[in-house]
Amino acid sequence: MQIDTTVGIVFILACCPAGFALEPDEILVIANTDHAASTRLARYYCQQRGVPAGNVIPVSLGTQLRDSIGRADYEKRLAGPIRRTFATRKDLGNIQCLVTTYGIPFKVGRREPLRGFDTQLKLLRESLQEEKDAIAQLEQKGEANSLAWQGRQLRLTQIQTEIGRIDGKETEAAVDSELSLVLCSAYDLYRWQPNLLRSMGPQPFKTLMVSRLDGPSYSVAKGLIDKALAAEQNGLAGNAYIDSRGLSGQDLYSQYDQSLRDLAMLTRLRTTLPVQEETTSALFPLGSCPQTALYCGWYSAGKYVDAFDFVDGAVGFHIASFEAVSLRDPNSTQWCPAMLRKGVTATLGPVAEPYLHAFPEPRAFFEALFDGRCLVEAYYLTAPLNSWQMLLIGDPLYRPFGSLEQAPRTKSEIPNKSQGSRSK
Repeated sequence: MQIDTTVGIVFILACCPAGFALEPDEILVIANTDHAASTRLARYYCQQRGVPAGNVIPVSLGTQLRDSIGRADYEKRLAGPIRRTFATRKDLGNIQCLVTTYGIPFKVGRREPLRGFDTQLKLLRESLQEEKDAIAQLEQKGEANSLAWQGRQLRLTQIQTEIGRIDGKETEAAVDSELSLVLCSAYDLYRWQPNLLRSMGPQPFKTLMVSRLDGPSYSVAKGLIDKALAAEQNGLAGNAYIDSRGLSGQDLYSQYDQSLRDLAMLTRLRTTLPVQEETTSALFPLGSCPQTALYCGWYSAGKYVDAFDFVDGAVGFHIASFEAVSLRDPNSTQWCPAMLRKGVTATLGPVAEPYLHAFPEPRAFFEALFDGRCLVEAYYLTAPLNSWQMLLIGDPLYRPFGSLEQAPRTKSEIPNKSQGSRSK
């Protein structure tokens, strides 16, 4: 996992605006009509959750099960039909959420380099080399970390960022994260955009919540619906396992680690689930987590540890890079496909390097669930970014802890240690 150093970010433990209370008729389901399993899954979800049958948008993306889609095809064959549906159907003004299904690609490629910037790009690359030479000279003089050296490093980063913007670097994304902005007429397609649903203020355009029914097989994707319904009917029971690393400090890694420890305390206060913590650099060992209802932890990049016996309705995610790149690979050791294969009901993860700040803060995400929010609401109340690398996987309507009316409203007295302004 990396921390990006070019932009500042303010962490906010999200409060829950009254406007969120997702209903089945506020959902559109996206189905690939060329792929039978995608259409079948879309219909099944509508039947099980009471989503109107007319709220399925058919798109034609080919019979092959593809993980990725190019930018041009994304605009023409996926985003285009969705926009046209909204433009021509006046009955969809209430739609808040899209559901992507097995058969819809989950990664979209980078955009083409910007045209007409050849001269500027040449000058930027010359300036980049000049800054590198100046930094090297300062380091040879023993002036590394001097004010002059720091100024050169800042300028170097600024030039690299501008070159990347022109070249189209870091413009690939998760399809679902891009679809959150499908109704936005124009935005800067470079790196990320802030998730405006975290804000209490007016929205300049409509951001859609997006969740995905997908995984290493059709049966796994269908099971996300069945297990969510079973947990809502029978109640979510089991244990919570929280894996922090014992970090302390003012850096972003320490902030997330503190949020995990706060989550453990919050879970004890707000639920009846027994909580077990791992507070060292080690992970929960193989087979050590029976009846797993909740899990959150880090950091074992691309190396799932088979510690968990997930119950129906289990919610969990692992904070690490690239953990949803191979979402549909039944043999993948990445955490998202492995957890789905092992029975988790809802999870999230990145399809490329997301940088640490892209993850929802653990305490904030689970607190929204404890408050009675459904899965997709909890995610969009706490996810920092859109048009970026993160996927939410699971039934968007799933409420692990009851409805907003049923959930306990007692506010936590745990100090919000992880709140504050940090550089990424």
